[in-house]
Amino acid sequence: MSTTIATPHADETCVYCDSFIFDHDPICVRDCVDDCGSPAYFCNYACLSTYIDENDLTTGNACKWTPERDGCC
Repeated sequence: MSTTIATPHADETCVYCDSFIFDHDPICVRDCVDDCGSPAYFCNYACLSTYIDENDLTTGNACKWTPERDGCC
């Protein structure tokens, strides 16, 4: 599997807030579980984090931590 890296268009907008991504500190996110799909662009980490929280994207996808266990999984 390979992924092509390309610079987004100058007028690309944030998936969350619709701001122009290059007016901020852009982040590209791609879901590579199913054929990598199209990239989604966020203008900054705050929009990405809020999008993740509002869509419950971490539910069931994180390691379980217990005090007895040092490390993940």
